[in-house]
Amino acid sequence: MSDAYGRVFNFSAGPAVIPVPVLEQARDEMLNWNGAGLSVMEMSHRGKSFLSIYESALASVKELLGVPDNYKVLFLQGGASTQFSMVAQNFLHTSCDHVVTGAWGKKAVEAAKIEGKVNVVWDGKATNYNQTPDLASLTFDPKADYVHVTSNETIQGVDYGFDPVLGVPVVCDMSSNIASRPVDISKYALVFAGAQKNLGPSGVTLVILRDDMLEKIKPGLPPMADYKVHAENDSMYNTPPCWGIYILGLVCQHWIGFGGLAAVEKSNQAKAKVIYDAIDGSGGFYKGHAVPASRSLMNIPFTLPSEELTEKFLAETKKLGYLELKGHRSVGGCRASMYNAFPIEGAQALAGFMAEFARTNG
Repeated sequence: MSDAYGRVFNFSAGPAVIPVPVLEQARDEMLNWNGAGLSVMEMSHRGKSFLSIYESALASVKELLGVPDNYKVLFLQGGASTQFSMVAQNFLHTSCDHVVTGAWGKKAVEAAKIEGKVNVVWDGKATNYNQTPDLASLTFDPKADYVHVTSNETIQGVDYGFDPVLGVPVVCDMSSNIASRPVDISKYALVFAGAQKNLGPSGVTLVILRDDMLEKIKPGLPPMADYKVHAENDSMYNTPPCWGIYILGLVCQHWIGFGGLAAVEKSNQAKAKVIYDAIDGSGGFYKGHAVPASRSLMNIPFTLPSEELTEKFLAETKKLGYLELKGHRSVGGCRASMYNAFPIEGAQALAGFMAEFARTNG
């Protein structure tokens, strides 16, 4: 168990670990937020209490991620899957380019094709999405409405590790690595991320949109699908995900107090190194899915010599309280997801078990 509350080591790909101090504060404020006499879950989203929560969350997102003044920050619903459609509905006039590095990139293509012409500039299917491409070597359409990339693929565990500059507006799905390292938001036209991995609970989706993109939105969209409508109404065209916004704000404040994204990245690098060293030092017993140059700090898929050993590994780790280590069916094996709030003690415990398991089963 990982802490005084008897909590397990949660290796889930999402929803994922939330910082314990945030959970403690939410617990303490559950019945009576800041003397208001009611819970955040009971507040009117138009009332002064929630508006102060909203403004605080907005300011915290901007501070933590370094959002420039010429960007709008939106708190929407529907997760990244809704954003796959919304981006194309709003901005796909003629054609768009997509770089497909895994399962979520594929889903983005499928959604965009419903709205218009999609050019798949690169697709890593041939190697089961075990790497990211050299973007500088690819040819993008200079007249494309935008280029869609996925900064980190949760299932395949691949990550670019940098902010691309591609000569056309870049739309980026950052759902599984947002706030895991310093990022230059100015390199992107639009960034979106489901909150449930690094930012808070499921139910709220963060969208960061450059102001000039609002003028490129296609007319006649349904209001709930129109970014301009959401921007003009401060994410409150309809009732927003109030609880999710509240927790997201607390999470951002927590990481600001931790030292910001440079400190967060250092912590994530240390955790990931523990597991990658266990894989690389196993003499081939464990095999990582991603090529080393594309390895994710957030999601680490790896396989064992046989399905029988995989099932034994999963059964034994579950007994120890190391949960959600089963890999996705498209990759197989195991997957250790370690987002910002995952403790390094969990990585160390898993690595120690991996070494012993390989010794006794190799």
